[in-house]
Parts: sequence; C-alpha cells; structure tokens
Amino acid sequence: MEAQYICRHHRHQTSEKQCSSFVVKHIKAPVDIVWSLVRRFDQPQKYKPFISRCTVQGDLKIGSVREVNVKSGLPATTSTERLELLDDQEHILGVKFVGGDHRLKNYSSILTVHPEIIDGMPGTLVIESFVVDVPEGNTRDETCYFVSALINCNLKSLADVSELMAMQGRFKPVNRLSRLERAI
Repeated sequence: MEAQYICRHHRHQTSEKQCSSFVVKHIKAPVDIVWSLVRRFDQPQKYKPFISRCTVQGDLKIGSVREVNVKSGLPATTSTERLELLDDQEHILGVKFVGGDHRLKNYSSILTVHPEIIDGMPGTLVIESFVVDVPEGNTRDETCYFVSALINCNLKSLADVSELMAMQGRFKPVNRLSRLERAI
C-alpha cells in the first residue's frame, strides 16, 4: 500500500539543482488522532519539537501563511510557510516555504495520513515527501539526509504525542474483518 500512496500523492518534479525524498512512519494511534494534530497548520508546535512559536494571520484556509519561530540549535530562527493543500477527506497536507532565514529554498512538502492495523489495533501510516533546492556548497545526498532527519524527528514526535493521546482514549482492538481493514 505504501507504494500506491507514494505514487498517488508524493511525486515531485525536480530540477537539476534539487533533491526529493520521502519518509514513512507507522504510528500506533488511529487516523483521527494523528490527523487532528497534522491538520493544525496554525499549531505545528503541538508535535514539531523544533518550533517554539507559530502565528497565522486570518482564517485557516488554502493560501494562509504562518510565521514560525525555530528553537535554537538549528541553522535558522524563522520560517515563513504557506498552506498549499488541506484535504480533510483524503488526509493530505501540503506546505511550501516562502521565506525565512534558513537554507531550505523552494522547499515544498506533502504529508498524507492513511489508516492501517498495527498489532490488531487502529494505526496510521504517515508519509511525508519533499522537494528542495540543494544549497550552494552541499550535495544532493547531504541535503536529502538533513531534511529527512528533520522529518524523521518530527514524525517520531508526532507518533509519541498521538500514541499518548490514543492510550488516554482507550481505543478498542479492531476485528480483523472490520470495515477499516477492508478499506486498507
């Protein structure tokens, strides 16, 4: 199923001076919990550990821009990001970096959330893909490694927060012949 989702949602056109990759994370929490965190373009700090503050002007909609303050320790302090896609039915979030004091120029990402069964319980498959310019003085491999490491960290934190929320909600095991599993 991962390959089908990647082919359908995570294809990026890259130029000679760009790199692209994707990261996959299996989370032991239901889709509705995971999506409730991911879809909050206005509150990424709920699960992204490198963000200290986020402000969005106006209503949350396609085209909304957020100003993000990054915690110390990263080679950046601010990022300006635009919401490109928010699909609550298909669970897809698209974001593009449009400014900031970082080296991730022309960065664009797609994050999708899909139901799955993990150890007989409702779980979630999260896939995040990106495309970004390779900064002067760096290689494609170095750039992809750096961005993938950041995404892995964010998705690990998303898993931790989601799984804690799921444990507090006491979700019941899913029958192997359930509608959820047939949908997968």
